Amino acid sequence: MLQISVLKEQTDRVLAGLAKRNFKTAAADVATVLDLDQRRRALQTQHDTAQAEANELARQIGGLMKSGDKAGAETLKIRTSELKIQVKAHADELSALEKQQTELLYKIPNVPHESVPAGRSAEDNEVVREGGTKPDLGPGAQPHWELIKKYDIIDFDLGIKITGAGFPVYKGQGARLQRALINFFLDQARDAGYVEVQPPILVNEASGYGTGQLPDKEGQMYHDAADNLYLIPTSEVPITNLYRDEIIPLEKLPVRNTGYTPCFRREAGSWGADVRGLNRLHQFDKVEIVQITQPEHSYAAHETMVAHVEKLLQLLELPYRVLRLCGGDMGFTSALTYDLEVWSAAQGRWLEVSSVSNFETFQANRLKCRYKVDGKTQLLHTLNGSALALPRIVAALLENNQTPEGINLPEVLHSYCGFAQIK
Repeated sequence: MLQISVLKEQTDRVLAGLAKRNFKTAAADVATVLDLDQRRRALQTQHDTAQAEANELARQIGGLMKSGDKAGAETLKIRTSELKIQVKAHADELSALEKQQTELLYKIPNVPHESVPAGRSAEDNEVVREGGTKPDLGPGAQPHWELIKKYDIIDFDLGIKITGAGFPVYKGQGARLQRALINFFLDQARDAGYVEVQPPILVNEASGYGTGQLPDKEGQMYHDAADNLYLIPTSEVPITNLYRDEIIPLEKLPVRNTGYTPCFRREAGSWGADVRGLNRLHQFDKVEIVQITQPEHSYAAHETMVAHVEKLLQLLELPYRVLRLCGGDMGFTSALTYDLEVWSAAQGRWLEVSSVSNFETFQANRLKCRYKVDGKTQLLHTLNGSALALPRIVAALLENNQTPEGINLPEVLHSYCGFAQIK
């Protein structure tokens, strides 16, 4: 959530940034928020003045009663009653204005960093760099949805039987590969200085609002209406919310956490070739890395997080590329996002496997996640990234490493899997 002070003091920068997102109602929304804030401040002054007068009259009434001037006390009591009515009316109106202002602020996306390119869709994203070598599989290469049938490692039909489409069942070497990748990613994160946590996979409404999934992504989240809880779309939500309503001591910064969770997304409206096989699921496994740091250090931290994900892809021997997302393709809460994609040799296209984002103060303002410097409380910067999401990593590993004898796994996974080849 954007800060009122930023909207007021940097209006031109905010509107220019939101124009990069093609956010059509930016000017009207910002103007409305500032108008509501002006009205709220004026009303707050009236409220405080009336409350101060009522407090002063109450003190005077006590003195008059002690001196025996009951008539004078009764006169002041009448005025005090009038003031109490005013104070109550002001408080009610203040509450309504604050609610209206907050609801509107929740609908305004983050302002992109100055380095974010303008653009409307994924076609306008900027390729920053590429790594690895694309394999030449030759004719007859099979996509991963055929390979998983051939080697009987993932069963989509069983998942449909148990739950529905998009909930696969991993079997045998497929299940062991999943567990191996999770452990590998967690170990790499711990070696890089992240502290492992195992958070809940159900969160309350406050947590959803804290990291910005609500109200923006409400239709994409699975919701238990009976208890008003949400299945997490990413472990970013519970891990970052560990620090909601916290003032983090300077010596504890930066916070670096990692965690594995299953993730759940309704993916409403998804269709076409992009959803075949493991390309898009309703339930999938992911290891996340989260950092919370001082504003002056956040973009250096962002680069180290991208480098961490790149290292994982290099160790997995997967060809990849790093993209800087344009304004029109960025997530609602992000100030700057790098996507990392791997090459799917049999499908002949790039698959997104990680988004690494800096949210600056956008989430921290919602979370009230702060620190103190020189005695002054300030908002921190929050960052997170997939390190990594498993489904498309598995798809690329299967497709890129297929041979007539089986699927050769990268050496780094041999000890984790207990085998070197799927066959």
